[in-house]
Amino acid sequence: MDGSVVRIAPLSYLGKSVSHLPYTLRILLEGAIRHAHTPLVSEEEISALASWKPQGKREEIPFFPTRVLLQDFTGVPSVVDLAAMRNALSEMGGNPLDVNPQVPVDLVIDHSVQVDHSSSAEALGLNISIEYQRNAERYSFLKWGQKNLEDFRVIPPGQGIVHQVNLEWLATCVHQGEEEGVPLLYPDSLVGTDSHTTMINALGVLGWGVGGIEAEAVMMGQPVALLAPDVVGVRLMGTLNPGVTATDLVLLVTERLRQFGVVGKFVEFLGPGSASLPLPDRATLSNMAPEYGATCSFFPVDTVTLQYLRETGRDEGEILRTEQVLRHQGLFRESDAPDPQYSDVVEIDLGTVVPALAGPKRPQDRIPLSHMKTDFINSLTSPFGHQGHGLTLLDDDLAPLREPLPPPTLTHGSIVIAAITSCTNTSNPSVMIAAGLVAQKARERGLSPPPWVKRSLAPGSRVVVDYLQAAGLLEDLEALGFDVVGFGCTTCIGNSGPLAPHIAEEITLQNLIATSVLSGNRNFEGRIHSLVKANYLASPPLVVAYALAGSVGVDLTTEALGNDAEGNPVMLSEIWPTDEEIADHLALALHPSQFVAQYADALHEKKWDSIPSTESPHYPWASDSSYIRRPTFLQDIPPTPPSI
Repeated sequence: MDGSVVRIAPLSYLGKSVSHLPYTLRILLEGAIRHAHTPLVSEEEISALASWKPQGKREEIPFFPTRVLLQDFTGVPSVVDLAAMRNALSEMGGNPLDVNPQVPVDLVIDHSVQVDHSSSAEALGLNISIEYQRNAERYSFLKWGQKNLEDFRVIPPGQGIVHQVNLEWLATCVHQGEEEGVPLLYPDSLVGTDSHTTMINALGVLGWGVGGIEAEAVMMGQPVALLAPDVVGVRLMGTLNPGVTATDLVLLVTERLRQFGVVGKFVEFLGPGSASLPLPDRATLSNMAPEYGATCSFFPVDTVTLQYLRETGRDEGEILRTEQVLRHQGLFRESDAPDPQYSDVVEIDLGTVVPALAGPKRPQDRIPLSHMKTDFINSLTSPFGHQGHGLTLLDDDLAPLREPLPPPTLTHGSIVIAAITSCTNTSNPSVMIAAGLVAQKARERGLSPPPWVKRSLAPGSRVVVDYLQAAGLLEDLEALGFDVVGFGCTTCIGNSGPLAPHIAEEITLQNLIATSVLSGNRNFEGRIHSLVKANYLASPPLVVAYALAGSVGVDLTTEALGNDAEGNPVMLSEIWPTDEEIADHLALALHPSQFVAQYADALHEKKWDSIPSTESPHYPWASDSSYIRRPTFLQDIPPTPPSI
């Protein structure tokens, strides 16, 4: 094994075993021990971690993240402060080149693309061109940072959603650092300036979203201070039934954990159901930790993790080293190992999961697919709140929703946005292949979405296009209007772009409760689009199905999606793919070489590379800028502190 290891099991010098500790706390303990020789951690803090008990006293402990992950909206202020610190240090007589991140920092530009254009082959190119025009100053600033800051990388626009790029490429499971010139191997960990940083917990990498000040502190080599958490174990039992997706599972888990109460707590998954889940399904669960309120949502590294590293083209030597190091440190979950001790344990039977959506305003409000139509109709006249719109309607007003097919004009429940989007689900090849198969089967039957539905496909990774093309399914999605509009976070954060003017006008004039269906993680009222008051989270194949129906006022379990060319009704059950079909397409279409090829040039993009930037220790602040300004609190600092 190349490199030394801080071994944490057992802690012989404390005379305490840590085999009872949840894996997340073992990682925190490893970091504290690794910094025991510094002023950043005390013997008492190490002892408090090693002595953690499920119902014990909670004392402050440190977290030493290995790296920092930024996205372009929340990450820019951190880079601004670094640039300003360089100016301040120069003015105080110091060397500005001494100001650099003390841990590796990656900034992924993924939150700026908007769906201005959709349902056309030109949409991707047009949207990215508009993105560069809108963000010219900001991108020029980040390009300066990329060129002049050490240990700071920028992944340019069009490469994917930050969390999927992290999962597929950036994360290592085991990090190689250095101490006094000696290589040191220790668990990969991070903080990020985005709440869904927790997605990486599926890979056995501990991390969560923090505010900008905390992220900057970590960038400067400081730990995150937190109270030792309660750790809730979620024991998954059984297996998912045929036709049930990982999205359906995460919506049930979100509902259950919100009801149980895990806000501010760590969550770890365990049990035979957990061990059998493929890693993309685990990532779907970990991604939604903010929606059920957990600080993190962790799967320890095991053989499934190692298999995923191979499937995404990681170096075989690094994979073997990961296994060796984490087994040595007691951080590898063995199949026969006893469960750690947890503050509480929640049990969920995977066999109880059914196809579902969540909405109309919160991700924890799960609705079984068979109840969807009734639930929406009831929500119209229910008191205004999380599950009601507070309308006063006559029975005649609701009549169009009770018809078996959507009406020819907009009504309450008309779907005006159908988006396959966000890190939650486009990290998962099985649900993306399922969406393509639904599109293929619908196309074969002559179905197409009604014209009022704005459709978009914004994969979290460029690899998605590779395997959809290899499976022969991308053309079918495009034929239904699900052309690729960008590789980034779009509809889920409100970057859904404009509705067609006549659609927007009709919604406004009739005061309609228009709807969206998206494969995202957030659906709060006003977040997706200001005119769309009811928003439903669903799996990618259900997004395609609802786009075909054109309305949530259709019961997809008993009513037709539409009629084929011969006028025969087409049911969802007729075009829903089997698990075997999905598996067969994945086996043929998904290869490690796709990940290797796509990430080989992930630091480059034609428009990004053409942005001019010079090597300079100082950023050239523009006095007339209304966006990138030098902070005043880092100006006119005296070279020596004033006497008190």
